[in-house]
Amino acid sequence: MSQSSNILMRDINYDHTLVLAIELSNKSWVLAAQVPGLPQTKAQRTIEPNKNALLAAIDGYRARAAAVGYAVERVITTYEAGWSGFWLARWLVAQGVEVHVVQPSSVPVDRRMRRAKSDGIDAELLLRTLLAWLRGEPRVCSMVPIPDEADEDARRCVRERTELLSERVGLTNRIGAVLATLGVGDYNPLLQSRRRRLAELRTGLGEPIPPNALAKIERLLIRLELVLAQIAELERKRDEVAAADAPDRAGKMIQRLTSLRGIGVQSATVLVREAFVRHFANGKALGSYAGLTSTPYSSGGIDREQGIGKAGNRRLRTVMVELAWLWQRYQPGTAQVAWFRDRVGSTGRRIRKVMVVALARKLLIALWRFVIDGVVPEGAVMKPSI
Repeated sequence: MSQSSNILMRDINYDHTLVLAIELSNKSWVLAAQVPGLPQTKAQRTIEPNKNALLAAIDGYRARAAAVGYAVERVITTYEAGWSGFWLARWLVAQGVEVHVVQPSSVPVDRRMRRAKSDGIDAELLLRTLLAWLRGEPRVCSMVPIPDEADEDARRCVRERTELLSERVGLTNRIGAVLATLGVGDYNPLLQSRRRRLAELRTGLGEPIPPNALAKIERLLIRLELVLAQIAELERKRDEVAAADAPDRAGKMIQRLTSLRGIGVQSATVLVREAFVRHFANGKALGSYAGLTSTPYSSGGIDREQGIGKAGNRRLRTVMVELAWLWQRYQPGTAQVAWFRDRVGSTGRRIRKVMVVALARKLLIALWRFVIDGVVPEGAVMKPSI
């Protein structure tokens, strides 16, 4: 946590500050508030799930505080990051409200087997968590950095490509499954000659493909070709950013990353769009956001490692593990690879797979410092200029 954040927390005057927690859902929003002048009152209410109802509720809390002689000069709100995205945070900021978005998995919960749970209880828990965080207890939860709207929109292309790749695999497998029932196993629908090859195929009995099976495969090919065209379009736009002569801030980061051996345009784009465009206080916060932090279980006589938390950005985590393996091949002289080889030595495959996650975390922080501060990873080799 930065020094300015600590100063901000100490300067809160709760006699003039409304602290509000919002539990979001499709059907309703539940609010829990600490209202100036009403410290013992459980100021909880349920509203319609829209911004106008929320603004009216905030005005209502202001009126309740004014009725007991307290003026609300500052409003601080929180809600959990999730399906609703960050539009509400941006809208609240535009209304002059301070917003903190909580990482849901970082909030401690009741560990009783039959714990009570409701939207009201969750809203109260969020409120208590926010109040503790504002008092200067940074470990009580993790706050998610709120991305700029343009950065969040640019990230959609990265995620759409991943979705399309998954659809491509699904369509290819469905075509293969139809042909497998006919005794055909040497057909690749991803080749340019897919339609000519389909007409030449024969079943395991030497007969042409039956008409209904052929019609189904042709319909699947139409969908597959559309997916392939959309993937190509997204990759064309991605490559344009990496090759731009006057790139924006994100484009400069992508170009800087691709100057390192072992990092391609796709990996660089994922790293920048999913992480580096956001603000992180330090490398530890970045590692936590990626879900690459360890989760040890040490209590009494029990001491074991449970692996990484996986509570962060899975897309970022996946590309970093892939990059960790590639980094050993293309950047063997770096400090990160030397550290990795020092620890794994001649151990087995399982230990290497465990330790490569630690390498991925160290590499992520090193690449972040490279694009933000210009600190080249120790021993890293740049690609030759064309």
